[in-house]
Amino acid sequence: MTIEPPAPGEPRRPHGPRDAGDAWVVAPDGQRYWGRFGAAGLLACDPGRGILLQHRVSWSHHGGTWALPGGARHQGESALDAALRESTEEAGVPPASLRPRFMSVLDLGIWSYATLMADVEQPFDPVISDQESVELAWVAPENVDGLPLHPAFAEAWQRLRPLLGIRPALVVDAANLVGTVPDGWWKDRAAAAERILEALAGRGPAGMPADLLGLPEDLWYPEITVVLEGRARTARDTSGLEIIRAEGSGDDAVVEAVRRLAAEGRTVSVATSDRALAETCRALGAHVAGAGELRTVLEP
Repeated sequence: MTIEPPAPGEPRRPHGPRDAGDAWVVAPDGQRYWGRFGAAGLLACDPGRGILLQHRVSWSHHGGTWALPGGARHQGESALDAALRESTEEAGVPPASLRPRFMSVLDLGIWSYATLMADVEQPFDPVISDQESVELAWVAPENVDGLPLHPAFAEAWQRLRPLLGIRPALVVDAANLVGTVPDGWWKDRAAAAERILEALAGRGPAGMPADLLGLPEDLWYPEITVVLEGRARTARDTSGLEIIRAEGSGDDAVVEAVRRLAAEGRTVSVATSDRALAETCRALGAHVAGAGELRTVLEP
């Protein structure tokens, strides 16, 4: 493959058409940022091996330092898709092996950088698949600061590392959520519940806003548990969700789910507008958001 010489400090690219996003954004103070439409990177975390870091080739921007696989976003490309694409191109990361956990966005107004943190659910060996890396390595979080880090990543790492311990879970009181919209749910409670389940599953790639979950940063991808009760229990299963079909009280099932998830070390949020249930869940350490708040997030 023929490689064209880069401009000073510019990432080297294969010869041929470049994406429109492969360009510098220049701030009023002269500072340059790579990616006309912003940039994104992947913080992949393997529970047994640590986080995946890229040793940058000498001719790249801040060459010789360590950072996350990542690069410029394409026009119209989501930050999540960009982080997965770039990490695949640069490190051979298989997206199917990952489960997103949170997205942290540095927004400078004229330019933004999004860091997607994802858990490795199926171990893989990274592969140097372009000319921008001289080494890829799994590094234990406690050893990251000992490496010569890219200045921007070094700054971001101080904010990101404490978040690695947060494993979010959202418990949804479906009966309460269904009742927030007068869409005829009382005529067919199972169908109304299915609409909620589909909306929750469909929200997956977009994530949930941090304030809904009572968490820091920008977006989170919680594991979602939905409690169905009464006639709604016959709603069809929906992929990507844990569905609890309460034999008795739905409120009791929500409380039991909160206890179980908290015991597993999850940071639990509950979506309900039932005052008594909300008070009980808060007493168990869960964050509570109103059903209407979640409904607003799920609106198209």
